[in-house]
Amino acid sequence: MPNPSPQPEGRGEALLALAGRIERGEIKALSIKQPYPHNIFHDGKDVENRDWPTKGRGWFIVHAGVSKSECAPSEYDLPRGGVVGIARIVDCVTEMESDWFFGRYGFVLNDATPLPLIPCKGQLGFFRLDTATNAAVAAALRALATQEIGASKEREG
Repeated sequence: MPNPSPQPEGRGEALLALAGRIERGEIKALSIKQPYPHNIFHDGKDVENRDWPTKGRGWFIVHAGVSKSECAPSEYDLPRGGVVGIARIVDCVTEMESDWFFGRYGFVLNDATPLPLIPCKGQLGFFRLDTATNAAVAAALRALATQEIGASKEREG
């Protein structure tokens, strides 16, 4: 008798796997000025605008830059100067039906997941985090995954 199909991986399990990739330094970061990271995680911003295209697809670590140049005074308290979450790039477009698209190029985003601020320096373009920061991001992601797995088991049980 054939083996049954494997069950699809739940979000918590997927986040645990992603944490391992981050800890191994396989996932790059991209620095984004506030309030745009906040908008990605809390307001449905579905595209990151850039003057340059990317062929990259998949997960990236969202770093909130230290600059306040894009912030209104009411946004000055948003977390800056470190990692604030993760998201997936699923496409790079030159036009898009989104109120958030205004760039020459738009990195279309999915699965945006906020994390508590993990302070670190940013860079221009995609960049690799140091080992300690990767470990801290992975730990925060594992904590979130554990919460999600527990919540999923409660719903099932």
